[in-house]
Amino acid sequence: MAMDPEQNEVAPRDQYTHGHHESVLRSHTWRTVANSAAYLIPHLVRGDVVLDLGCGPGTISVDLADRVSPGRVVGVDAASGIVEQAAAHAADTGTENAQFVVGDAYALPFEDEVFDVVHAHQVLQHLARPIDALREAIRVLKPGGVLAVRDVDYGGVTWFPPLPGLADWMSTYQAVARYDQGEPDAGRMLKAWVRAAGFEQVACTASVWCFASDAERDWWGSSWSVRATESAFAAHAVEGGMADVDGLRAISRAWLDWKEDPDGWMQMPHGEVIARKPLADPSR
Repeated sequence: MAMDPEQNEVAPRDQYTHGHHESVLRSHTWRTVANSAAYLIPHLVRGDVVLDLGCGPGTISVDLADRVSPGRVVGVDAASGIVEQAAAHAADTGTENAQFVVGDAYALPFEDEVFDVVHAHQVLQHLARPIDALREAIRVLKPGGVLAVRDVDYGGVTWFPPLPGLADWMSTYQAVARYDQGEPDAGRMLKAWVRAAGFEQVACTASVWCFASDAERDWWGSSWSVRATESAFAAHAVEGGMADVDGLRAISRAWLDWKEDPDGWMQMPHGEVIARKPLADPSR
């Protein structure tokens, strides 16, 4: 079914489906430029000023800061507690060219045309108005500046063995994400959203996360076994009538069964887009 890239722009609700439970942050702190933003590496230049939109606990931000030094990175997140955690991570790693602020993706606290790069990883899928957020990214980018966005496409996630509990997890996750006015299949929508926002020179790629080794399954399965019952995902599932407590417990057990199976395997495909702000801003 064809999807209208503007369809989410009227949605009134912005809820982060995963929330900031420890089990969620455990997975977020695994993220680096190498495993989550490799497509951006050829476009980074020493001395760049980078905005990391939806920076979370700051592991990608700090990595970016190292790669653009003596440039700098500004991480923005809507959650003040996460901004504090990101700042602490930068301090712990001795990173002096990264700073973190609380901000709204729809009204960034920056002047026009101050960033060489705007990066957003796993952010647009959670926004009710992704195109509006991308238009705000255009505003703060310098003419010709680089946009880099990457989001998972849950509709393409596959796993083995075919456990019914994981099928229930997928259908529940899709329903909860849309209840929160997000787009769980955002990976396939990125090109349309970026073009609708007015970017040009749009280049698209894709990559996957694959969890198959004993260590990978233990890490990912353990995380989701807890998230299924204790994170914001669980609370929203019950609140919205997509699952009850017993159903969520069954999903949690399925994740534990999956992680213990030596044949267990999962892939999560991601859409990636590199685009540029026009040299003449069409919004003016």
